Amino acid sequence: MAKTLEYKGHPFQRKDNIIYYGSFADKYIIMLQILETKKVGDMDVASKVSVQLQLTDASIKSRDRIVKRAEKDGLYPAMDVAVVWLDRALATR
Repeated sequence: MAKTLEYKGHPFQRKDNIIYYGSFADKYIIMLQILETKKVGDMDVASKVSVQLQLTDASIKSRDRIVKRAEKDGLYPAMDVAVVWLDRALATR
């Protein structure tokens, strides 16, 4: 079985320019969308990232699942926000 990537105790999955942080089994998950990249050497590095705290309830329309949203300049600032939002949301179960 493949090992799932984790960051600060939560699973981390990437598909193309979307990163899901957290577990779909929980009430909330973070969706990070890489909106812009820039070249650093020979690598593409995220330069603008959308962060959304979302409910995981599939019975709710996708646009109504968004609890909070922000845009950050880079993946590291986006992950800083994501960790705080997800931990706070899951603590208020």
